[in-house]
Amino acid sequence: MSILKKVREKKVMSMVKTTIVVLFSLLLIPSVNAALWTITYPRPLDDSDERSQYPIDLLTLALDKTGVNYELRPSDRILLTGKAMRQLKENREVNIVWSMTDTQREKDLTPIRIPIAKGLIGLRVFVVNKDKEENFKRDLSITDMRKLVPVQGEEWPDTKILQANGFNVFTVPEFREAYDLTKQGKIDFFPRSVIEVEAELAEEGRSGSLALEPSLALYYPTAMYYFVSASNKTLANLITTGLERAIEDGSFDALFYATYSPILERLNVKERKVFTLENPLLPLETPLESDALWFKNDFTNN
Repeated sequence: MSILKKVREKKVMSMVKTTIVVLFSLLLIPSVNAALWTITYPRPLDDSDERSQYPIDLLTLALDKTGVNYELRPSDRILLTGKAMRQLKENREVNIVWSMTDTQREKDLTPIRIPIAKGLIGLRVFVVNKDKEENFKRDLSITDMRKLVPVQGEEWPDTKILQANGFNVFTVPEFREAYDLTKQGKIDFFPRSVIEVEAELAEEGRSGSLALEPSLALYYPTAMYYFVSASNKTLANLITTGLERAIEDGSFDALFYATYSPILERLNVKERKVFTLENPLLPLETPLESDALWFKNDFTNN
C-alpha cells in the first residue's frame, strides 16, 4: 500500500470518528423546548389567595403558547411584594414577580411591559370602617378627599402617588397592618384595586367592622407587570413571546374578561364617581399608546 493511500485512509477514519462524536454530542444537548424551565413565583399569604390566581393563570397561558417544558411553583416561604422584589434582584428564591411598576423597579429589574391587568391595578375603591362610612358622600370634591387619611404600605408605589397628589398617607410595613388599622378606625380609608378588594374582604371582612364604600373611586394610570431579574433576558423574552401570542389570538382578552368583568359589575364601577390622579412614577416606556393593552372604560373623566 502506498504512503499516499495510507494517509487518505487515516483522514477518512478521522472524519468518521469526528462525525460520530459530533452526532453523539448533539443527542446529549436538549432542545429549548425539551429543557425544563423551573419558574418560581412568590408564595402568597394563603394558598387559597384568589389575587394570585389570575397572574398564575395568565403566566401559564403565556408559557403554553411558547411550547416550552416548564414547571410553575411557589417559593418555599411566604414572600410579600417588597421582599420578593429584593430576592428577585439578588436572584434568590424566585425568578418572577408580578407587581405595579415604577421607575425604580424598572431600573432594578427587567419589566415585561405588557400590563397583565390592563391597568385595573390603578382603579381604587375604598375599604372603610363602618363607623366612618358617613365621611364618604358622592358630592365630595377632590379637595374634600385630601382631608381624609388613607393607609398604604411603606414600599408601595401607591404611597408616593397619593402623596404627590396631596394626600396625607399613613404608612405601615406590612399589608395586614393596613387592614388592622382600618378595622380599628385609626385611618379613614384603605384604597384597594378593584382586582384585589373582593378577595381581601372575603378574608379580612369576617370581623364585621369593614365596609366597601359604594360610590367613589380613585384612578391613576399604572401597570402591573411580570418582572424578572435584570440578568435573565432569556426568560423575559420567553414570557413576552407567549403574552404577545395570547394577545394576537384573543386568549389573553378571553381570560382577562372572564376573570374581571363579573367583579367590575359587582363593584358597580360604571356608576362610581372617579377622581383621576397624576402618576409621577410612571416610566416613560409605559406603552400607553397601545390601546389593545388597556381596559377601555369611561371611568377617567371625573
